Amino acid sequence: MGDVVLGIDIGTASTKVIAFDETGMEVAAASRPYALLTPRPGWVEQDAEEVWRALLEALREISDRCGSGYRIRALALAAQAGSIIPADERGDPVHPMITWLDRRTDDLVAAWQRDGTAERIRQLSGWHPFPGLPLPVIAWLRRERPDVHAAARRYLGPADFLIHRLTGQFATDLSAACEMLLVDAQTGEWSVELCAIGGVVPEMQAALGWAGRPLGPITAEVAAHTGLLADTLVVAGGGDQPCACLGMGMFEPGKVALATGTAWVITGVTLDRRVEQAPPTMDLGFHAAPHRWTVSQFLGGFGATVDWWLAQTWQPPDLTQALPVKELYRYLNAGLADSVPGSHGLLFTPLSGPSQLPGSAPGGVMAGLQLAHTRADMARAILEGCAFEVRWALDHLTGGRRGEITSALRATEVWIAGGAAASPVWPQILADISGALIVLADYANWAALGGAALAGWGAGLFSTLEEGITRLQPPVRRLAPDEALAELYAERYAAYRRLAEITRAAR
Repeated sequence: MGDVVLGIDIGTASTKVIAFDETGMEVAAASRPYALLTPRPGWVEQDAEEVWRALLEALREISDRCGSGYRIRALALAAQAGSIIPADERGDPVHPMITWLDRRTDDLVAAWQRDGTAERIRQLSGWHPFPGLPLPVIAWLRRERPDVHAAARRYLGPADFLIHRLTGQFATDLSAACEMLLVDAQTGEWSVELCAIGGVVPEMQAALGWAGRPLGPITAEVAAHTGLLADTLVVAGGGDQPCACLGMGMFEPGKVALATGTAWVITGVTLDRRVEQAPPTMDLGFHAAPHRWTVSQFLGGFGATVDWWLAQTWQPPDLTQALPVKELYRYLNAGLADSVPGSHGLLFTPLSGPSQLPGSAPGGVMAGLQLAHTRADMARAILEGCAFEVRWALDHLTGGRRGEITSALRATEVWIAGGAAASPVWPQILADISGALIVLADYANWAALGGAALAGWGAGLFSTLEEGITRLQPPVRRLAPDEALAELYAERYAAYRRLAEITRAAR
């Protein structure tokens, strides 16, 4: 009987459970979707109980698929961070989970930015308060729904909530908890000052610690529901983004991860926990690799921008039914051959606005349009605009105010996960514009892979976390930038930054 570990990706739309054996081979996978609820415009919630049921069902399927040929030794969660569940003392929800997509706190966060509260929160937590993140949401509940706030003895992230359901313990890890904006970036403890802003009792929050530590076996009830053995170990996992970075082998400064889903996030690694050494546009968080930190930034809804463009302009005219976006990418990739680098002078800023200019309003711009421009030119300009934002973020990351992380990141590799990685064209555009070596794999489950490595390390199957990643990581390929395009793209990048400044000033 072979040993396997489970990496569990608790996403915003679904839960995916993947079983890996000790050689790194995927043995089985199972997933279950769940709904996003929008009771009012701008509000985005989920039923935490539905998420729990999805996890139980996926674990049941994995247990059945592994059968008697494999022994499931341990599991770890790579959970969506930034969402929050108001719960009673027993850990049962008293209100739907409010997700990181929620915008009900826009006015509250704007007020914090004006009165200095936002800056104080970043000084303590390392994070900019963003509408939808837990601390603003909790403060909103305190003001607008005092009944819910009074009933909520605990505020649990998805990881905390599910770990409690799996083990009976209130425990979580630092990489998931830090996005609650309640954790002191220096001490790794619940901050009394930050908790006071939301009216949270620190002593009622889950126990904090680094990812990879064993938390205990599953409960007898979970074993009965799932078919897992009663001694299956639950190991502290991490936030989904830090776990994805871990899966890519990001232990030391020198690699950067670029998540390219509907939203794009760029993440680097630092060994310095001081908030002031992080670039001012970026957030400092705890990594899923112990005693390391991440420097990250939400860049914008670039995937959504491209999906919008495809849906509007790349539907074949002879079809009576619209093609799905994934199918449209085939037409886009072929059509880009009719354009050239530089898009014949076109520049485009993404629909979410320039990410590197504080205070930028949402809204995209297509600049330089002429009658000679084609649909292919406009499509390439959109992809190049997203790539210019990545280069700008890399410039901030590698040119931080203090310089502590600059030298290690100057000659970095950029590992791409998500939709852009599936395109034969977009990664090369990213390489050419950023000047960085782009690393790709024909693989999509980086967060689950990072969780599985933590599970195997916590259960003693791997002597080190690095060994686990080495065993589990799939083959990769690298794309070098085209040096012949360096001068062209340097000029276009400078023009893009000027355009971004002009459009911000005009609004």
